[in-house]
Amino acid sequence: MTVTAPRTTDTKHTAPGVHATARIRAVTSGDTTDLPVLDSDGPFDLRRSRSHGKQARVCILGAMSAPLGGDRLRIEATAEQGAHLHITSAAATIALRGPTPEHATYDVRLTVAEQARLHWLPQPLISTARSNLHQTCTIDLAPTARLVLREEQVLGRANELPGRLTTRLTVRHDGHLLLDQQTRYGPDAPAWDGPAVLAGHRAAGQILIVDPAFEQEPSGVRLLGEDPAQGQAVLTPLTGPAILVTALAPDVLRLRRLLDMAHPLA
Repeated sequence: MTVTAPRTTDTKHTAPGVHATARIRAVTSGDTTDLPVLDSDGPFDLRRSRSHGKQARVCILGAMSAPLGGDRLRIEATAEQGAHLHITSAAATIALRGPTPEHATYDVRLTVAEQARLHWLPQPLISTARSNLHQTCTIDLAPTARLVLREEQVLGRANELPGRLTTRLTVRHDGHLLLDQQTRYGPDAPAWDGPAVLAGHRAAGQILIVDPAFEQEPSGVRLLGEDPAQGQAVLTPLTGPAILVTALAPDVLRLRRLLDMAHPLA
């Protein structure tokens, strides 16, 4: 993220680093979606963007360099019944080495109510050398909720090895577990760069789409990308009204092309 303000340590905590929680709440109001809660905190500067039809849009700007070692960061977003919410970020999130060897945490909590829609489409996460980040995304969906989620990770900058990166995505639909996956990259992660995981690539990503329409018209398995050296993606239906697109590529540009290619199929 772009550095626009000096870092400060929350004196309410004894642990080093920045402790911050940003909150977004979207509610329906006639033919529009309002944002009664748009609370920025720490490195998260939340900005309301121009709406698109009923959809309210929020862009996350970086108010300081984060996450660094010791940081405890969290974003909570809720789309109430019938609301349409679209969230993105203005720039990539860059995990950096901090003043302490302790890992940083970046937790995202998304809640989508009945007949609500939420698009979570941030820019990529970049894991830089000697950084250490634990990232989680926990999602609770009502039976008629709709979700589009995109995640992208870049392992190291140009000619740089990555730091330690652990990510976990947990999705519950109608109270039942739909998806629970965890990945580990970088030093101490077994075979993370081997043929069974990244196969030498440095960019990984996925798109998760949850939509009740898939119960009536389930999707089939699709493979995208003819040359494995240039990256490939696979579209897989999940047990439930959802599909998951998983992609690997040498760099983030080719990764995004694969994900964009898969999204219309979804």
